[in-house]
Parts: sequence; C-alpha cells; structure tokens
Amino acid sequence: MNQLIDITELNNKYFILRHGESLANIEGIIVSTPENGLDKYGLSDEGRAQIETTIKKAKADELLGSKTRIVSSDFKRAYESAVIAGEILGTEYLIEPEPRLRERDFGSFELLSNEHYQTVWDKDALDSSHTSNNVESADAVMQRVSAFVWSLESYYDDQTFLLVAHGDTLQVLLTAFNKLPASCQRDLKHLETAELRSLEF
Repeated sequence: MNQLIDITELNNKYFILRHGESLANIEGIIVSTPENGLDKYGLSDEGRAQIETTIKKAKADELLGSKTRIVSSDFKRAYESAVIAGEILGTEYLIEPEPRLRERDFGSFELLSNEHYQTVWDKDALDSSHTSNNVESADAVMQRVSAFVWSLESYYDDQTFLLVAHGDTLQVLLTAFNKLPASCQRDLKHLETAELRSLEF
C-alpha cells in the first residue's frame, strides 16, 4: 500500500541517494539481509569517490547544505555513503539510521549472482505481491518506504532530507511518488550507484 497516495503537496524537500559502488557490486552478488549487510560489503574506493563527486556537486549547486537532514539505511554500504555526504555538507544534524530504508530482502537469492535480480523484477511486473524464493514483495517494500516518508511529513515542516539507500528500495520509493503501483517500478529510469535525485509528486 502506498501511504503517499492521497498526499498532493509536500511539507518538506526530499532527495534520494543510492549508495556508491560496493564490494558486493564488484563481486556481482546480492547482499540484502541484515546478517550480511549491516557489517559487511561496504563501499569500494571507487564507491567513496563516486559519493564525494555527487555530494560536492550538490553542495556547489546549493541543493544540499549544512541544514540537510540525512537519514540512511543502516546497511554498511549505505551508511558509509551517508557519512561521507555528512562530512562534505558539514551537516548540523546527526545521521539517522533507518531500517525501513534497508535493501529489499531477496530471500534465497542472497549471496548469489546479481543476475537473479531480473528474475524477481520480471515476476514483479506480473504480480507485485509475489514472494517467490522468499523474496520480500515489491508491495511490502512500498508499504515500508512510503510509510517512512509519511512519518517525516507528519512530524517535520520546511526541512530538506537526504535519504540514502539502495537500488530497489529507492526505485520503489520513486514509484510511490509517481503514484504508480509497485509492479511498475522498473518502468522508471533506474538509479545508478551514487546517483542523486529529487522526489516530487
């Protein structure tokens, strides 16, 4: 369920940032569970450089600054990206770890080839509620990420948020902002590593 479906105007500004290249990206494997993602498979050197480049440009363009509130998935690759962003921006606020921004759980495909992503996405397009191979459904991801943004909208006003997370998680959040069903997530242009985008209705 999309918790943002009835909202027409935002109280805050939102930017999303996919983490930089990770060690899992280099190995070409899926890392989607807390057991493997919280303390392992952080950023590569290239991933750190990617984040630095993205955030320095965003700062120079005055999209983000010291008053930006950074909220990040608590997975290592995302949180490391958030820390780099916070250091460059000189943010006044502590970085907030948020489990609802974690990677989608890819079930029995954990630690297997990332070629299995396409298998899941193909099934998503037919049925966004599917949990084949114990995968977290796209609908469930939409529920948790849209509920998280709704909670920010309910509590804050006139703030700028940078949400740091993962490809599938942010792809589904983009879909929620576009008021589309989760089955359409791959119809939207996918986020590259360290890519920054604004969220708007």
